[in-house]
Amino acid sequence: MKNESYSPSQEREYYKLPQSGSVMRFLWKCAGGDRYLLERATYSDQIKYMCLGGIVFATGAMAGLAGGYAFYTIFEPHGSAIENPIHYPTVFLALIFGIIWGLMIYNIDRFIVTSTGKGDGTEAITVGELKSALPRILMGIIIAMTISKPVEIRMFKTEIDIKLREKQLEQQAQYQAKVDKTYSDREKLLENEFGSIANDRTKLIERIKVAEQAYTDNLMGKANGIGAGNGPLSKALKSQLDNLEKQLEDFDRQNGKDLIELNKRKDALRVAKENERGNNEKIANGLDGLLERIKIAHEVSGFWISLFITLLFMAIELTPIFFKLMLTKTTYDYLAENRDELLKADYGIEVKYDYYKDKDGIERHLTINHEAERIIFEKRMVTNIQKELTKYAVTKYKEREMKKIDDDLGGYIKSIDQDE
Repeated sequence: MKNESYSPSQEREYYKLPQSGSVMRFLWKCAGGDRYLLERATYSDQIKYMCLGGIVFATGAMAGLAGGYAFYTIFEPHGSAIENPIHYPTVFLALIFGIIWGLMIYNIDRFIVTSTGKGDGTEAITVGELKSALPRILMGIIIAMTISKPVEIRMFKTEIDIKLREKQLEQQAQYQAKVDKTYSDREKLLENEFGSIANDRTKLIERIKVAEQAYTDNLMGKANGIGAGNGPLSKALKSQLDNLEKQLEDFDRQNGKDLIELNKRKDALRVAKENERGNNEKIANGLDGLLERIKIAHEVSGFWISLFITLLFMAIELTPIFFKLMLTKTTYDYLAENRDELLKADYGIEVKYDYYKDKDGIERHLTINHEAERIIFEKRMVTNIQKELTKYAVTKYKEREMKKIDDDLGGYIKSIDQDE
C-alpha cells in the first residue's frame, strides 16, 4: 500500500483547519508549542497556545519597559525632581538594558511555561499539582514584583515628583542648618585658640563706635540740654575718641601677627562655608533615586492600591502556569504523546510505565534502551570470542612447544641457553 504524506492544508471531509498566520506561529513559538503538531491539531488548540504565547510575549515586553525605566531612574543625572530634563545618553543605555532585560525575562517565562506540564489532565488543580508547580510559581511572583514597581512609580510620576521636591527642599534646609552650626562652632574654637585677642579688639571697636556717636550727637546738638557746636564737651569727647583710636592702633601693633593669622583663618573658614553652601543643592538633589521614589510611591498610592498593582502583575505572570495546570488533554497532547512514542521507538527506547515500586512504595517507570543494550551485547560477545581465541592460541602454542621437547630435548635446552 502506498503511503501518502500529509499536508496541513489538506482538507478533510469532516473538518477544515484554517491556515495559520505569521503572528500566530510567532506566538506559538513564544509558548513553546510545536508548530508541526499545532498545524495538525484543532483550531481551539491553536488559539490556546496563541493566547499563552501572547501572555509570555507581553510579560517580556513589560519587563523590558520596566527594566529600562528603572535603569534610567537609577543612572540619570540627578537634579530637581520638578525640573529634570531628559538625558539622551542615559536613554540610549536604558534602551539597550531594557531590551536585554526583556529578552531575559521572556526566556525565563518561556522556560517556566514549557516546563509546566498539564498535571493530571483535568480542569481541577490538585494539591499535588500545586506542590510540583510551586518553584515556578515563586519564580513568577519574583518576576511580577520586579516588573510592577518601576511601572508603579511611572504611573504616579507627577505626584511623586511633587512629594520628592518637597523632601529635597527639606533636606536642603536641614543640611544648610548643619553647615551653619558646624562652621559657627569651628569659628568659636578658632577664637578660643587665639585667647581673648579677638574679644578685646571687638570690645575696643564697640567703645570707639559709642564715643564716635556721642561726639557726633554733641556737634549736631542732638544731646539733651546742649546746643550744637564745638564746645568744651565736644572737645572732651573728641579727645576721648582720639585716645580710643590710639589704643586700637597700639593694640593692633602689639598683636598684629596674631590678628593677621586669625583673620586669615577666619577668611578660610568663610570660603569653606560658602563652598559647602554651594554643594547644598547638589546633595539635596541626590535624593532623587529609585529607592526613594518607590518609598514615595507607597506613600502616595497607599497600601491597597500598591498591593492591587502588584497583584495585577502577579496575575498576568502566573496565569500561564495555572492555565496549563487547568488544561485538559486535547488532540495536540495526544499528537505530542504519539510523537514522543514514535521517537522512542525509532531510537530503540522502551518505557514500561509503573513497572516497579521503589523503597518508598512509589511506582516507577522502567526505561529500556534497546539500541544501547544491543551495542553492549555486541561488545560483550566480541570480547568473549577474543578470550576464547586467545585461550585456543595459547593451547596450540603449548602443544607445539611440547612436541619440540619430545623430538629433541637437548636441542630445545640449548636453544633456551642461547636465548639467555
